[in-house]
Amino acid sequence: MKKTSSESKRKTSSAKTVKTGKTTGRALRASTTLVKKTMVKNSPGQAPDRLAVSPNRLTRQTVSTRVAVASSGNQKPAKGSGAKYYFHFGSGRAEGSRDDIDILGGKGAGLCEMSAAGIPVPPGFVISAAVCRLFYDAGLTTPGAIDKQLEENVRKLEKQAGALFGDPENPLLLSVRSGSKFSMPGMMDTILNLGLNQQTLDGLVNKTGNARFAHDNYRRLIQMFGNVVLGIDRGFFEASVEKIKKDRRIKNDSSLQVKDLKDIISRFKSIIKRKSGEEFPDDPMTQLRLSRDAVFKSWNNPRAISYRRMNDIPSHLGTAVTIQAMVFGNSGPKSGTGVGFTRNPSTGENEFFGEYLQNAQGEDVVAGIRTPQPIARLGKDMPAVRSNFFDLGLSQTDVRNRLRMLQTLPERLSNFSDRSLVEFVIEHFAGQSDFR
Repeated sequence: MKKTSSESKRKTSSAKTVKTGKTTGRALRASTTLVKKTMVKNSPGQAPDRLAVSPNRLTRQTVSTRVAVASSGNQKPAKGSGAKYYFHFGSGRAEGSRDDIDILGGKGAGLCEMSAAGIPVPPGFVISAAVCRLFYDAGLTTPGAIDKQLEENVRKLEKQAGALFGDPENPLLLSVRSGSKFSMPGMMDTILNLGLNQQTLDGLVNKTGNARFAHDNYRRLIQMFGNVVLGIDRGFFEASVEKIKKDRRIKNDSSLQVKDLKDIISRFKSIIKRKSGEEFPDDPMTQLRLSRDAVFKSWNNPRAISYRRMNDIPSHLGTAVTIQAMVFGNSGPKSGTGVGFTRNPSTGENEFFGEYLQNAQGEDVVAGIRTPQPIARLGKDMPAVRSNFFDLGLSQTDVRNRLRMLQTLPERLSNFSDRSLVEFVIEHFAGQSDFR
């Protein structure tokens, strides 16, 4: 049978990464060991104020008839039982809904609802919260049969996105986000821009014609991966950026040029090698697996445990993981990212309220490095996009300037119970109307 061009590209890409196999394996073992040493060892089934409980003592609940989960002790889902752990959404379709919030989390259920309603969301899939519970029961390891399904589901996502994960010519980049049944803002971890290495970096430069954008994404990935997956204090990375800015007499990150970003990338990789003893993994699937597991582990980081205790959120629930095609708010001055509320959170007035940053990714909004602009100003900066917040369609928007919704969550206040939060990205590539 004649091989398709996509299969040929994948074979070529795999051949380029096979040399990194030993490094990748060592990185996997080292990162697992490092996180096991540093994390708070609570499993999802134990009380948040107790630390060392045997996994065999956990009590877990079956949260939906659509997902089979062992009830307690050493029982496991039966092989061939047809348990479903991956739920896709995008292109106006979804395999889940708001009724599946127990297994998909608030973020995953919201994305499924928006996709089914025809609201533009980047395609992706949700790994059930049941897998998080199994992950802890197996000693911080994703069960092999479920892990094997990850690559199969990435292939399915590639067809929706029109790009290939790890492909040097048409690279697909992915984000990995947490999402429990109850909103826990900022308590768990996120990794963006997964899939970049030197080959896919060059492909992204060629595809977008924007070298600065591509290198900015790569340095963001290395920093987030080093911090979230390998447990390296982000201060080491930030200090390195500040030194370069000082040497170049640059005030803002947005003023960094391609040569500056290349220098930062090199320094970031040196930090990872020095602090973890391993190279930054070039293999995209290794990046994805390590990031997925890091998000599962973040369910029991100290801040998440404290937040659950303060808000009476059960510790046995675990978190779902959402893997989604990247859209880029840092692709130029006509792009951006932000958050909004369907009701003013301060006054309760029934109006759309929010803030955004131009030429930024989501982490920039929450980091407080730059001052966000009120959503009212969006009408001046990007009027076509502003109008789309109300019809949530693309008919009035240039295809090169696309509005995408990343999540919607119900947010409850003491006085206003009908407030919802939305996170959005505005993506724009000059002259690249077909970029996905």
